Amino acid sequence: MSIRERRNFREAPSRTRTTLLAYLALTKPRVIELLLVTTIPAMLLASRGTVDPLLIVNTLFGGMLAAAGANTLNCVADADIDKVMKRTALRPLARAAVPTRHALIFGIVLTAGSFAWLWWTTNLLSGLLAIATIAFYVFIYTLLLKRRTSQNVVWGGAAGCMPVMIGWSAVTGTIGWPALVMFAIIFFWTPPHTWALAMRYKDDYKAAGVPMLPVVATERQVTKQILIYTWLTVLTTLALALATGWLYAAVALLAGAWFLKMAHQLYAGVKRGEAVKPLRLFLQSNNYLAVVFCALAVDSALALPTVFSR
Repeated sequence: MSIRERRNFREAPSRTRTTLLAYLALTKPRVIELLLVTTIPAMLLASRGTVDPLLIVNTLFGGMLAAAGANTLNCVADADIDKVMKRTALRPLARAAVPTRHALIFGIVLTAGSFAWLWWTTNLLSGLLAIATIAFYVFIYTLLLKRRTSQNVVWGGAAGCMPVMIGWSAVTGTIGWPALVMFAIIFFWTPPHTWALAMRYKDDYKAAGVPMLPVVATERQVTKQILIYTWLTVLTTLALALATGWLYAAVALLAGAWFLKMAHQLYAGVKRGEAVKPLRLFLQSNNYLAVVFCALAVDSALALPTVFSR
């Protein structure tokens, strides 16, 4: 064996690991985590704590495949702007770590796998909802709305609301009104969450030609919209209390007050002309959503009496 052959042999495991990590990065694992956090509480609420653990596992796995497929196809569609933005310049396609054609095939395989898995292990409705979510995220949000309107995340955020619908349908085979309320919670939560991040990276979006609200509006206008959507989020979480017990209601009220305080502080700071830190709201909004949905999961698992049962 020549020196070059020996060197290539030693480096092969490292190259394989690098390639696998690049494919994993295409799926945006941290985004998947947040999506799946909302699925389990939806399933527990649908069954009030009696859901089959295997059904939860199967639904989570199918949802993970769906989210991975959607994120991968999003990376394919956004490869050109990812190269321009500093925040995304290290994504696999932006640095040519994975051939675009291979990434496209990978995304399609994940998408098909999610539909097949959910149909096989849960029901057809869950599988169809997964396919509809991916199609909406890729074709409506990524290819149509994202580069054309400042309201892109408002309507495009609907894709991130679908895990609760999939989780609910996996248990019941239908879509009930609490699932629609949970959908609305995430729908209203997405704009303040995303716009807070976009305020921090608005130069990136501007360079890429993406008309995010902070790019085309003043900070005062943006933070006012953040405040409005934060109020809508909190009010919707309280509306869900009609289907839950006292534990969820109490946590939703306290967490909502905390979330509103942060949004009001951000808006007030901008009105006073102070230097603000919108990234703080972005990071804490993740914690807010996690706290609310974890409280929902515990409340549902304990099967605490609901308002309707009293």
